[in-house]
Amino acid sequence: MNPKALPPPQAREHPDPHEAQDPIPWPVILFLALLLAFGIVYISLARVDDPGVWGDDRRAAELQGGAATGAAKADGGALYASLCAACHQASGSGVPGVFPPLAGSEWVQGSDAVLARIVLQGVTGKLTVRGQAFQGAMPSFKGQLSDVQLAALLSHLRGQWGHSAPAVNAGVIAAARQSLEGRTQPFGGEAELRELAQ
Repeated sequence: MNPKALPPPQAREHPDPHEAQDPIPWPVILFLALLLAFGIVYISLARVDDPGVWGDDRRAAELQGGAATGAAKADGGALYASLCAACHQASGSGVPGVFPPLAGSEWVQGSDAVLARIVLQGVTGKLTVRGQAFQGAMPSFKGQLSDVQLAALLSHLRGQWGHSAPAVNAGVIAAARQSLEGRTQPFGGEAELRELAQ
């Protein structure tokens, strides 16, 4: 039918749309091709063998310190972030009633030998921190961290959150580790820990 012969209201109507009739616009095809190429390059260059807990693109040798990196000690801040912050929080404030705070803790700022034994062997039972009692369990890290790593970690704790306690050297950790040789159980709360401090 000739469009001129259509009644005026019908002639004003647009034709019905049809799907799958028109080709995909070339800019869209180009964008999708670039996106696919980027994905292939990104995946092929990604290092999938790095553990996600490192999180800041450092290798194991960099976190361990020592001769492998030319560093005098490990990165205590990175070790704290990966191993301790989940319970004690990045701010060191802990979780009320569950995990004791490290910020302002008399245990962190007290004897470095006792602190070393706590982290090496772990603690189960009542522990009072800043006047508040906590009943929980802290795992042992003696099988996970070297003396250098533990010294860096504890030095980090003793220098954070307004603390001014002296740094801990690896010799203190080594002596504490030797004193715990053969022990398999964690310390039984603060009563046993206070005996160590005497």
